[in-house]
Amino acid sequence: MTITAERKDVLIKDNARFEGDTGSPEVQVAILTERITNLTEHFKTHAKDNHSRRGLLMLVNKRRSLLDYLKKKDGTRYTDLIAKLGLRK
Repeated sequence: MTITAERKDVLIKDNARFEGDTGSPEVQVAILTERITNLTEHFKTHAKDNHSRRGLLMLVNKRRSLLDYLKKKDGTRYTDLIAKLGLRK
């Protein structure tokens, strides 16, 4: 259910705005999206795991908040990110 350090490094490298960037909304949303995807796969075999489902809902809400912030601050970065991650239509 967790992401490996190597996968996290790849996500950071792919979404960083500059060298050493780990805190920008783009990086945070990419990491949250990876965790959400992993948890979604987990629920396909463990449908009654309600404790993890609560964690999933918290991750989704956190990602939504970061995306709202990014949309408010810079709309082009927002549209580029959702297109890159395939979050919307």
